[in-house]
Amino acid sequence: MQYQGQTRILVAVDCIIFGFDGEEIKLLLIQRGFEPRVRDWSLMGGFLKPDENLDEAASRILYELTGLKEVYLEQLMSFGQLDRDPVERTVCVTYFSLINIHKYEKQITDSFHADWFSINNIPRLIFDHVKMVNEAKIKLRYKAALHPILFELLPEKFTIPQLQNLYQQVYDTEFDNRNFSRKLLSTGLLMKLGEKDKSSSKKGAFYYQLDKEKYKQNFQAFLNLIPNPDKFLL
Repeated sequence: MQYQGQTRILVAVDCIIFGFDGEEIKLLLIQRGFEPRVRDWSLMGGFLKPDENLDEAASRILYELTGLKEVYLEQLMSFGQLDRDPVERTVCVTYFSLINIHKYEKQITDSFHADWFSINNIPRLIFDHVKMVNEAKIKLRYKAALHPILFELLPEKFTIPQLQNLYQQVYDTEFDNRNFSRKLLSTGLLMKLGEKDKSSSKKGAFYYQLDKEKYKQNFQAFLNLIPNPDKFLL
């Protein structure tokens, strides 16, 4: 049995992968392998198959185009503008993720020339992919305010300057060093370690770890680090 008189429409899935290399937030892109816009930069995208659900499609597409696997992907939103794909009417469901670049860099294949670009210097993208990236950035800021996802981008042990730099990248703003450090330590959610990172200065900076148990009980403590939190939590 089929629904009579209904038009079949393609369903695509695009993956928006943000990464942090210790210094800046980056976006993973590939070169499109077919017309139209062949060899232009694109998000990782493909079409839903009849025998898979959306989550399965996202994981498959990401692996086929980049080699990345076992990456946590979260559904973002759908895009269904009438003219978003010049070839055929296509509705696209987007997924996004945030990863530690160094953790996954050995998995990335060169089949489609996957490469990382600074979030502040993205090349021209195909179709409505810029709009997708912008929506993902908004969601990233929202989630970073309420969940410890930024800690997934850091090593198991990290310094306060490293964490501050990451927050500055996500929210595209500068923090006062002393004020950020004071607010951060006042949360009581970090455990100070006895060793230092001396790679950038002789004095060095102490390493810290997130106290995950305390975080579960008081995750909102990090909200005072966010500039204008109401703007991101509406």
